[in-house]
Amino acid sequence: MAPVLYRGTRPGAEGRARDWAEIQERMLVPLYETVYDRLEVGAGTRLLSLGCGSGLALLLAVARGATVTGCDTDGERLALARERLLPEPRWGAPSGARARTRLLPCGPREPVGDFDLVTAFDPALPSAELLPALGAATGRAARGRTVVLAGWGPPERCATSRVLRIAARLAEPRGPAACEPRLSGRDDLEDLARAAGLRPDGSGRVSCPFGYPDPASAVRGLVSTGLFDAAVEATDQQQVEKEIAEALHPYRRPDGTVRMENVFRYVIARG
Repeated sequence: MAPVLYRGTRPGAEGRARDWAEIQERMLVPLYETVYDRLEVGAGTRLLSLGCGSGLALLLAVARGATVTGCDTDGERLALARERLLPEPRWGAPSGARARTRLLPCGPREPVGDFDLVTAFDPALPSAELLPALGAATGRAARGRTVVLAGWGPPERCATSRVLRIAARLAEPRGPAACEPRLSGRDDLEDLARAAGLRPDGSGRVSCPFGYPDPASAVRGLVSTGLFDAAVEATDQQQVEKEIAEALHPYRRPDGTVRMENVFRYVIARG
């Protein structure tokens, strides 16, 4: 199986970014939509997305009429977000969506602008990186700015958490913090909000099943999250992909597809 998986894996940072955009990012659409519905995101909303990735959550917000700014440290993902959200205008005139979109290539540490909603949806964004970004985003804010933090739900409700244990085990020589995703304990997100000087003001859970057409796509999608980077550095790409493929066996269906049931959790906080 390993050679087949290896032929299907796109090389380099650009290939991994495209795997994220084309395979993995859509798995979190139920989370995006649930949060946007609850907060009534629409015309008049000024949204900042920390760790915006390739821009799918921004695209959904723009479709609702919001004005959006996206920040990410991954230049390849940000380039794909630019393709989606800032295409070349036709006839020399900017589209309405283009006029309401800004993408920052410098990363999320120093966001610029006035926002009434800040989101951090990517559970792979480490807390050590997220806290300074939240501080920069909320330090100049008027009181009452809304911030949404998201992470994995309880491990017993997330089938993918069993696969993520591979990352922790293989990366062990580099230390446990090297591969730490935001797996949410009962108060983890609330504690993160308080550490950023925010006041928790509500929470929720959303079902986000991970579904793939075949095991090779599942491996590519999971590797694209970045949660296995430390494991790859401690071992090698082929070893990590082989072990992910083996861990996916319980989630393979008779038709060859792969499906893992997951619950994601989000917390609404106020600045």
